Amino acid sequence: MANQILKPHYSTVVIGGGQAGLSASHYLKAHGLDHVVFEKKTVAHKWKNERWDAFCLVTPNWQCQLPDHPYDGADPHGFMVKDEILAYVDRFVAKVDAPVFEQTTVATLERYGDLFRIETSAGTVTANSVVIATSLYADPTIPRAAERLPEDILQMHSAAYRNAGQLPEGGVIVVGSGQSGCQIAEDLHLAGRKVHLVTGNAPRCARFYRGRDVVDWLSDIGQYDITVEHDGMTKKKHDTNHYLTGRDGGRDIDLRKFALEGMVLYGRMSGVAGGKMLFEQNLKANLDGADRVYNGINALIDRHIAEKNIKGPAGSVYTPLWAPETEIAELDLKAAGVSSVIWATGFTPDWSFVGLPIFDGNAYPVHRRGVTAVDGVYVLGLPWLWTWGSGRFLSVGKDAEHVVGHLAARLLAQAPSLKQAVNA
Repeated sequence: MANQILKPHYSTVVIGGGQAGLSASHYLKAHGLDHVVFEKKTVAHKWKNERWDAFCLVTPNWQCQLPDHPYDGADPHGFMVKDEILAYVDRFVAKVDAPVFEQTTVATLERYGDLFRIETSAGTVTANSVVIATSLYADPTIPRAAERLPEDILQMHSAAYRNAGQLPEGGVIVVGSGQSGCQIAEDLHLAGRKVHLVTGNAPRCARFYRGRDVVDWLSDIGQYDITVEHDGMTKKKHDTNHYLTGRDGGRDIDLRKFALEGMVLYGRMSGVAGGKMLFEQNLKANLDGADRVYNGINALIDRHIAEKNIKGPAGSVYTPLWAPETEIAELDLKAAGVSSVIWATGFTPDWSFVGLPIFDGNAYPVHRRGVTAVDGVYVLGLPWLWTWGSGRFLSVGKDAEHVVGHLAARLLAQAPSLKQAVNA
C-alpha cells in the first residue's frame, strides 16, 4: 500500500478496505483516476482477525477470481485453509498497492455543492464520486437476551472464536445454524466437546453429488450468472447462505448425523429466563426445510444431467438419518453443564455515516448493480449486489469493474465542470 499525504480533494473516495474496496481501487487505477481508500481498521481485517483457526473456503479455489488475481495454485478444486487464504489475500493487497488510510473512521458523507464532503478521523476531503464498500458485516450482532444469561457463562461472538481450547471446560451452546454456526459446531464436536446447537432456517447443500462438486454443477447450469433482475431473485439479497464445508477436502454438514453422534439440537431461541435458554418448537421444521433445499438443488442437477445426456453416477434423494421425537422447550444451563455460549448470529451493517438519500424503508441501499439514485454514489461488496458471487471472491471484481466503468464515464462526461470545481 502506498504511503501518501491526505489531499483536500480526490476524484473518488472509496470507503472500506476489504476485497470490494481494493477491487474498486484496482479499476480506478486502471482508469487513471486519483482516489483514496479509507479503512476503519486494517486492510482485509476480517479475513485476518475474525476467522477461526480451522476456517477454510466453502467454495472451491477456482472461484477465487479477484481482479488480475485468479487462483493459480495446484488444487483448483480444493478449499484453501486459513493461512492459504491470507496468503492469497496478501498477494492481492500487494498487487493493488491501494492508496489506503488505515485506522481511519469515516464520520460523515454528505453533499457539498456538486461534490461530496467526507469527514474522517484523518481529516476532511471532497470528492466527485464515492464508492461505499463497507459490506453488510460491519458489527457483530448479539441479541439482548444475552444480557440475561448467568454471569459465569462465557459468551463470545463467532467473530472472536478461534478454537475449542479458548473455552472453559463444559458444554457449549452455539446459537445459529448458518455457515459459521454449523462449522463452529462441527469444530467443537470434532474436538470432543458437548455441543448444543440452536438452529434457524438456514438452507443446506450437498458438497458432492453425482461425481462432482455441486458448485461445479451449478456453475455449468448457469446459476452463478443469474442476476437479481431475473424473476423473483430480488429477495435473494437477504437470504442466508447454505451450510456445508470445505474442511478436509469438503463434505456435507448433516445436523441429523451430528444428533446421532451426541450433539443436541434445538429450535430457534426465543429467550432467556431464570438461568434457562428457551426455544421455539420448530426444530423439525428447520431440519426439514434445509433438506428440501438440499434435495431441490440435487434435483436441479438431475434435470441438467438428463437434458445434456451426461453419463455418470446415479442420482439419489436424501432421506433423514434422524428426526426429533420431541421438541425441547428449555435448557437449564447449569444442570446441563454449559459453560460457554457462542453467538453465531450474524452482523449488522454500519451506514450511520451516510447522510444521503440512498436507502429504502428497511435502511438498505437502493441501487442497480451498485449504482445508486444519487448521482456519483455507488455501493459495492453486498451479497447479491448483482449475482450469487457478488461480495465474494468470485464476482466482486466483476461488480467493481462495472461500478468503476460507470463512475469513469460519468466523470469523463463532466470533465470540464469538474476541472473548474477542483481548481476553485
